[in-house]
Amino acid sequence: MSRCCTLVVFFLIFIGLWCPGKADVGDFTPCLHFFYKSWPPKGLIGSPICQRYFNQYRFASLYSRPRRSPWFSAYIYSAPEGKRPRASWKFEPQLTYSGADGNMIPFPPGPLDQNVVESQAVGPDYNNSTYSRGHLNPSLHHQKHEDRSATFTFTNVVPQKSGSNEGPWEILEQTINRTLDAFCLGEAYIVTGVMPYQDEEHWLKNHRVAVPEYLWSAYCCPNYNTSLPIELEDTFPTYAAVGRNDRNSSEDIVPINPSAQKQFRGYDVRKMSLETLEVYLRERFKTIISVFYDQCSGSN
Repeated sequence: MSRCCTLVVFFLIFIGLWCPGKADVGDFTPCLHFFYKSWPPKGLIGSPICQRYFNQYRFASLYSRPRRSPWFSAYIYSAPEGKRPRASWKFEPQLTYSGADGNMIPFPPGPLDQNVVESQAVGPDYNNSTYSRGHLNPSLHHQKHEDRSATFTFTNVVPQKSGSNEGPWEILEQTINRTLDAFCLGEAYIVTGVMPYQDEEHWLKNHRVAVPEYLWSAYCCPNYNTSLPIELEDTFPTYAAVGRNDRNSSEDIVPINPSAQKQFRGYDVRKMSLETLEVYLRERFKTIISVFYDQCSGSN
């Protein structure tokens, strides 16, 4: 074991996070409550992670080890309170050490442990790139400070162009806030994920982290106010959207608005039904993808 690895292990022991037998990677069972009807999306293959922070499950992610990034993150929406937490970035120790406890932890001071670097994305992967750290589960969709802080983990982010992250995609996240706050009467389940490039993967730092061509998101709110404005009648109980992450992509899935501001042009978001989203997912992944149980019908 390298000296850096030994130091990290001692650090984990010291803060009480090294505890064999408490794995939260590889099984969604401890955190099924983040999925509608306790039913994770079907069709995608990866490593399930029950994202735990301060000994509480905060959300769930399906992680791709080869891509060093998540396929999706799933969570229950709650209206945000207070300011956005400081970006204290964390990693998932179980991806590095099979016996580690399930709590995500901040990166310790000093040089990065090479075992951590090999198992997941780290900050330097994004340095001097043209990509930002794009949250799948955004801080903006949570109320408690700890829940919001827990979103700042590299197992919840993907390389996302700033023109998307700070433009149309951010507007989508804010629109979801307003819509669910106003009309969702019960729990709202959200799944946000990515679509890879169809022909050839794009990467950060020489095959370090896979770059998605599109981001997608869908919510399920089976209990809602039926007195909806006309423009929102098709947004319950489910709604979905796909956002461009490459301004040079074709317009087959999401057309480009030529009148958009220059810095945001080509990073458009197209809102659509859940059924339409699943058609695009099936075409891209060459398999049937089901996001919500019974398409969030509300039936028992």
